Amino acid sequence: MTSTKRQLALGVFLTRHGHHPGAWRQPGAANSGRPDFRYWAELAKTAERGKFDVAFFADFVGQAGDSTKGIERRHAFLDFEPLTLASALAAVTDRIGLVATVNTNFDHPYSLARRFASIDHISGGRIGWNIVSSLADGAASSFGIDQPPSHAERYQRAAEFVDVARALWDSWEDDAFDHADRETGLYLDPNDVHPVKHDGRYFHLSSVLDVARPIQGHPVFAQAGNSEVGREFAAKYAEMIYAAAQFIEDAQGFYADVKRRMARYGRDPATLRVMPGLSFAIGTSKQEAQDKFAALEAAVDFSGELNLMGQDVSGSPLDGPLPDLPEPENGKGRWRQLTALARRENLSIRQLFLRFNAVRGHRVVIGTPIDIADQIQDWFERDAADGFNLIPPLLPSSLDEFVDLVVPELQRRGLFRTEYTGITLRDHLSLPRPAIAAVPTTGLLSAA
Repeated sequence: MTSTKRQLALGVFLTRHGHHPGAWRQPGAANSGRPDFRYWAELAKTAERGKFDVAFFADFVGQAGDSTKGIERRHAFLDFEPLTLASALAAVTDRIGLVATVNTNFDHPYSLARRFASIDHISGGRIGWNIVSSLADGAASSFGIDQPPSHAERYQRAAEFVDVARALWDSWEDDAFDHADRETGLYLDPNDVHPVKHDGRYFHLSSVLDVARPIQGHPVFAQAGNSEVGREFAAKYAEMIYAAAQFIEDAQGFYADVKRRMARYGRDPATLRVMPGLSFAIGTSKQEAQDKFAALEAAVDFSGELNLMGQDVSGSPLDGPLPDLPEPENGKGRWRQLTALARRENLSIRQLFLRFNAVRGHRVVIGTPIDIADQIQDWFERDAADGFNLIPPLLPSSLDEFVDLVVPELQRRGLFRTEYTGITLRDHLSLPRPAIAAVPTTGLLSAA
């Protein structure tokens, strides 16, 4: 394979034990679920040592009070609130970008814009926002939402939310606070302030943000929707997409579809990084790698409630086919991927859980460092991905192995940086810094 002039983007989705449900039972995994900042700091520093573009932090906000059935045997994603964690990690890292998930259903554009602007300054321009509008039953229960909005309405609210936040970040010119004059007593030029007056369907405010414009102009926008409306939202707003695909044909189709949609919003496809999730197992031989992954799968507990992408299938035979189930309101795109895979390969519930649910629909590559690099390069050069968001099955060991063994191979091929050449997350991803809009624009998504 030949090298390419494009630069591969690499991110890593960090969790407490690793992503595989059997990870917490493996030797070397964290032996406690108690929040431990030192653990997260070491993971972020390892990713920075590997010259990664970004470390990503998800948020599974809201656990229903009646959701504790079987909790004693379940590896839960319970840890620090992501934006708080990103702020702390900014102080112990220097270059790596930090993308935090914040759900638009449980926040307000003004309070969110304040926090992200603050952290962008604290980090030196390294923060990104993973925009999420999902509303699981547990989250609705935790926030006292009796009548959850529909899938489409949540995206419409999220669109207005982002538009208002962008206008707030543009409240001030970039250099508004750089020209204080002690002699004349003029602290700033009133022409450098741009009050935001918004009267929309979901938000109403008249305000000026009480934080200077972010170093990056706006945080980098990340998004992970795969449904029809999710793709349209991504085409309008996203600068990074965390996609999911197990087969290159599906990845190529998604890549081309979302980038094609960007034209109707006046956007250049080069301003979007499509980064599918990638799980992996690395060994000195393919057999060793397969043995590592088999140990993870052998540790998966199938007793108690069995949940496939939000659907309880405990009442169906484990080694029988997936029953016909209604499409959920959350994760529509992933659910369609799951059911398509089940039909395509005639998988049982057990097989489907291990093939899809254990890695949430992402591709799994098993082999030597050269095998892993070969598949990354193949997807990258065939327009299936601009990079990858790694889904390490077992932490910290899987990340250590990737940084120490796969990254040097990618660097040898000229695919990935050997040193950071920029400071901000936008620098790393070669994304433009947004100019202040002459007239703030808000509105609904276009029809697909």
